[in-house]
Amino acid sequence: MTELETAIHAQPAELRRLAELSLPLRVRELGDAERVWLVGTGTSLHAAELGAMMLQRAGLDARFSSSMDFALRAPLRTGDAVVVLTHTGSTAHARASRQRALDAGARLLSVTATEVGWPEAIEATERERSHTYTRSYTAVLAILALIADELGADGLGPRAILATADALERVLANPGAGTLPEPPRLLVLCGSGPGSVTAREGALKLREAARLTAEGYDAEFLLHGSAVPLGAHDALVVLDGARDSEGFLPRLAAAARAEGVPVMELEQPEPEDALMAQIALVAHCQLAALRRAEAGGHDPDRVIVGAWHSDELWETGAPTSGA
Repeated sequence: MTELETAIHAQPAELRRLAELSLPLRVRELGDAERVWLVGTGTSLHAAELGAMMLQRAGLDARFSSSMDFALRAPLRTGDAVVVLTHTGSTAHARASRQRALDAGARLLSVTATEVGWPEAIEATERERSHTYTRSYTAVLAILALIADELGADGLGPRAILATADALERVLANPGAGTLPEPPRLLVLCGSGPGSVTAREGALKLREAARLTAEGYDAEFLLHGSAVPLGAHDALVVLDGARDSEGFLPRLAAAARAEGVPVMELEQPEPEDALMAQIALVAHCQLAALRRAEAGGHDPDRVIVGAWHSDELWETGAPTSGA
């Protein structure tokens, strides 16, 4: 069994454990900030996007940024708060973002894996053993939901996390879950609102674990030009169209079919809350990535290799002082 498979199936138990987590008192300081920046890279950026939506539900001016953009360009102001999301605590721009927040005297909170050692951090879960992150992503989302609940958001507290764990467990037990189209050229995932984040995260898992040419889009962005080259050699997966009150996603799916593009509409009706449902929805993509990796003879646990693993490349942008 790969480390990826172990991590995927550990997620319901991790969510149930985190539902009982006691948050530190400094979490409440986020509610006093003028703005809250949620910062991450890759999968952590996707968590930052959904986390910003959660905090916005609590009435906060919450924004998300990639670690590189935040470290180099974000207009950080006195009175802002910064939440750095990093599993390892070792990526260069995550460290640089944290250092910038420290240097600016901003309210700082981090969410990391265990044993990273940052004093301000909430430790989500043990460090992933696979390069294809899954358990750490859903664990961070659970912690962000708890933080939003603490600050007054509806529908994101411990009971919601337990219900999400149950829904996730049902997805993982379903033999048909994770069955996505296998086009000869390009697999496109799209969604709306929080579903668009899951589309990008799902595509990332497929690219990492199975080396597939998959792309994730916001549905409106896909319509405005990006869908033009799609045809019979591609496939479109439309995520959670039943939650789309405007009917945009079903119409987009119909247009794709009319243009000869094979379409799959993937629904995740539970839990009822659209933000929490993303945890169960992304599991379909995680399972698909695992199965396609196995079928293709790829190692989903060793992804960043060769020149992509260059120390010089990965250390570019690291802070020259501080932690």
